Amino acid sequence: MSNNVEADYSNYVVYGPDANCTLALCPAELSVYQYRPSLAANVCFLLFFALAGIIHLVIGLKWRSWFFVVCMSCGCICEIVGYGGRLWLWQNPFSFSGFLMQIICITFAPTFFTAAIYITLSKIIVYLGPQYARFRPRFYYWFFIPCDLLSLVLQSVGGALSSTSEGGSNAAVNVSIAGLAFQVVVIVVFIALTFEYVWRYRKGQRLTPRTTPLSRGFKIFSYFMAISITFILIRCCYRIDELSEGYGGDLIHNEGLFIALEGVMVLVAAYTLIIAHPGPVFAGLDEEKIVQETTTAHDPEK
Repeated sequence: MSNNVEADYSNYVVYGPDANCTLALCPAELSVYQYRPSLAANVCFLLFFALAGIIHLVIGLKWRSWFFVVCMSCGCICEIVGYGGRLWLWQNPFSFSGFLMQIICITFAPTFFTAAIYITLSKIIVYLGPQYARFRPRFYYWFFIPCDLLSLVLQSVGGALSSTSEGGSNAAVNVSIAGLAFQVVVIVVFIALTFEYVWRYRKGQRLTPRTTPLSRGFKIFSYFMAISITFILIRCCYRIDELSEGYGGDLIHNEGLFIALEGVMVLVAAYTLIIAHPGPVFAGLDEEKIVQETTTAHDPEK
């Protein structure tokens, strides 16, 4: 930003709760993002996340997969609110309320999607055989869900700190990065444990094969579940890199990267999880079944 521009607009507040700039008074380049968010892109994201949420709700109610549908619905609602905030920024790039809506909701929305994925691993283990798992299926409830909640709390606190910051402190950014980094670590651990289970399962199948082959539906479910967690991992790595330079870095000012590596990645994950919905695959595999399997059938091959 040149000294002339600073002098021309030195009497205006461009960021924070006391911001008094509008597009009629200041150019969008002076806003925190240094651009006016795309109207078309953000309308599309809002509508597609709304549609995804409706589809997840319908499928979840049909198959009574309550935890999964609650997580996916909450995630889609957060995305809708977040992109509503970006539409507010399209109208006024200096709106602090719009900034907070999108920075908070879009940042932590995928934690709801990962929670839905984590809980599904327990069902996969019960379905394929708890005897191949290193840990009892219920362990994945009690380990990954609290970790996901901690990530959610950190990212929420980062957003809350943004609401009290005038932009002169990096505390909000650092806390958000901590939440995202922790989420990445948890996702990597989840992927590693999943791969280990698959390896142990295949090893066990060489000794005692299944009487019936895995269904085509289960294989499709597994492929799309893997795609969704991979896309969310890519998105989290991008957001860490984006926020590592703070609100003044180059990445946060690049809307194209945001659309591709935040919006598209999470939207694809939301829709792949429609195909990877656990209801049709694990119909009849309820919580009581999981508890029974974890207490009577856990004899993993070490």
